[in-house]
Amino acid sequence: MKKIFFGFIVLLMVAACAKNQDSIIPYVPVRFNSTINNPALLKIKAPGGAVILPGYGYAGLILYNNNGDILAYDRCSTVNPEKKCGVNLDDPSLSVTDPCSGAKFLLLDGSAAKAPAVRPLLRYQVSLSSNNISVTN
Repeated sequence: MKKIFFGFIVLLMVAACAKNQDSIIPYVPVRFNSTINNPALLKIKAPGGAVILPGYGYAGLILYNNNGDILAYDRCSTVNPEKKCGVNLDDPSLSVTDPCSGAKFLLLDGSAAKAPAVRPLLRYQVSLSSNNISVTN
């Protein structure tokens, strides 16, 4: 009987962890368009520069210049995304930190860099044409 009870407890723990791992950032249409000369985007003109843009995506956008390649991520941490906790830029802006859990993510590719994060940041598509930048999903 003890083995059955122990097995049941282990099964519940695995199910609880699996549920947490399966939670995802809710889909929100993203349509950001601007000129690259917009003063709000000034920091992304230089390699390593990053900006936060509230009001887009689920918890805001992060734009990052990875040696001339502009990357866009949702600001929502993948740790307990239902809390809608927006990550903050670290100094220097090579990574971001979730103020709710302490998790860290690298802006080079969005990957999880510090527990409890295991999933990368949600990445969006970026299009650059002449002086315009567009972020969509």
